[in-house]
Amino acid sequence: MCFELDSEPPIPAISGAAVSHDDVVLEAADGNRFAAFLATPEEPAATGVVILPDVRGLYRFYEELALRFAERGFAAIALDYFGRTAGVAKRDADFEYREHVDATTPGSVQADVAAAVSRLRELGSTSIVTVGFCFGGRNSWLAAASGHGLAGAIGFYGRPADLIPRTAELEAPILALQAGADLNISAEDNAAFDRALTDAGVDHEIVTYEGAPHSFFDRRHDEFADASADAWQRVLAFIDRHAGR
Repeated sequence: MCFELDSEPPIPAISGAAVSHDDVVLEAADGNRFAAFLATPEEPAATGVVILPDVRGLYRFYEELALRFAERGFAAIALDYFGRTAGVAKRDADFEYREHVDATTPGSVQADVAAAVSRLRELGSTSIVTVGFCFGGRNSWLAAASGHGLAGAIGFYGRPADLIPRTAELEAPILALQAGADLNISAEDNAAFDRALTDAGVDHEIVTYEGAPHSFFDRRHDEFADASADAWQRVLAFIDRHAGR
């Protein structure tokens, strides 16, 4: 699991920001009903963000992240992966997520992403980016090769190996925010991803935070506060550059 259940995004809340939020249930084209968390600013948002969680699916960290995006003027929806196998109810800390992760497929994840993108478009968002973490990081990048019409795809410490054979299919710019001390993703993996994206002519940026572990983007990790702050600013700059406001 990327984060502990008491983790929080290392992003300051904006006091007084007018934000609405709600637990919602979305339906994918295959009939799957799945849980999601929607956060919206007071004014209609031209830019929307689909948040793809880590392997545990939707929980508090990602709901808080959606709120931080909404405070900054974006409509944001964090989705859950496990509607097909675990239903739409809230889950406690004892949720055994691994069997449900194993039951997902790239196609099922992207079907759910499509439903989230559709909801944001219904709300008025004309430019949409995905932001994912770990399992969600890889699937965020894959979303750029899945016909969603994205303006960009951002991944934190995603494994790039699955992307390399599909770089020619990517239809949107890529931002990769990688952990230099990640035990499962090597510098060679990131370099190979960079070469493949360059060879395919994909607009991209790969940033590696030396010494930072997997899941460094967490308020509890004070020692990586500078890396987290830089990553967040890069996320906002990427969205502004490719999706605008």
